Amino acid sequence: MTQVKEFIASAAIGATGKEAAFGGLTALAGVIASALGGWDIALQVLIALIVGDYITGVLGAVRQKKVNSEVMFWGGVRKGVILGVIALATLLDQMAGGENPIFRTLALYYYAGREGLSVVENLGIIGVPLPPGLVSWLEQLRQKGEGKNA
Repeated sequence: MTQVKEFIASAAIGATGKEAAFGGLTALAGVIASALGGWDIALQVLIALIVGDYITGVLGAVRQKKVNSEVMFWGGVRKGVILGVIALATLLDQMAGGENPIFRTLALYYYAGREGLSVVENLGIIGVPLPPGLVSWLEQLRQKGEGKNA
């Protein structure tokens, strides 16, 4: 009986500590994605823009010789709060009981637009040009999230 329990436990959490840690991280990622309304393309775009904004912001600060750990810390906190707002919007959609995630979609569009425009600004500081159509599309996305031209 003890061998059966050990077999089940090792199958569930892995035979090594690395497998257990990876399984725990995978479970945590699943819980976070669920709280954010699912791992759809809109959330993937927002996460990519958040990471891109943070990285390009650091690069821009390095280029301007204005690296400040406190600014970087609060920038990271701001990114976390954005994800918290997405989770709250997901809960509001569930509370409203509709089939379509209206609040989540608006929040995702709004923050994707803002983060995208921030990436564009940071790339300008770094010296990387972008196609005008992309900049225009990001501005439209931000406006859509604000409820303008929806």
